[in-house]
Amino acid sequence: MNSNDPRSSDFSYKKYSLEQLDNWVNDAVNCEDLTPQDIYDTVIKCVDSSVEYHKKYLTKSIELLSLLKGHRNVDLNPTDKDWENFWEEDYSSEESPEYTEEVLDAMCAAAAEKEKCREYNLREAEYYDKRAKLDASYAQMIADGYQMTDDGFWIKE
Repeated sequence: MNSNDPRSSDFSYKKYSLEQLDNWVNDAVNCEDLTPQDIYDTVIKCVDSSVEYHKKYLTKSIELLSLLKGHRNVDLNPTDKDWENFWEEDYSSEESPEYTEEVLDAMCAAAAEKEKCREYNLREAEYYDKRAKLDASYAQMIADGYQMTDDGFWIKE
C-alpha cells in the first residue's frame, strides 16, 4: 500500500484532496470546450454551496446550543475556554428559570407574531404566483386574438 491509499497508515487526506483538486483543475483547463468563465463559475458555485450548507447547520447548532444553555445568548465566536466551561458546567443542580406571567406572555406573543409573519409571507408568495399565472394567461389570450369585454368575458376579434 502507498500513501495515496486510504487504508495506508501514512495516508494524508489533506495531500490526497489537494492532489485531486490539482487533477480536476488540470482536466478543466485542458478541456477545449470549457472557458475560463465556466471554470470560475463552477468554483464559485461550489464555494457558495458549501457556505449555504454550513450556514444552515450553524443556525441549527446555535439554536440548539441556546436551548441547551437555557435560552441564553450564544456567542458566535466562542473560545476554546468557553467550550471547556460549557461541557464542565453542572446544570443539574440549577433550577429552571422562573418566568413571570408577563415574560411568558411576551414570549408567546413573539412566537405567535413570528408564525403570523410566516403565514403572511406564504400567502403573499401564493398571491404573486397566482398573479403571474393570471398575467401570463391574459397575455396568451391577447396573443391568440381575443379581447376582454367590460363584463370580463373573452371574445374573438
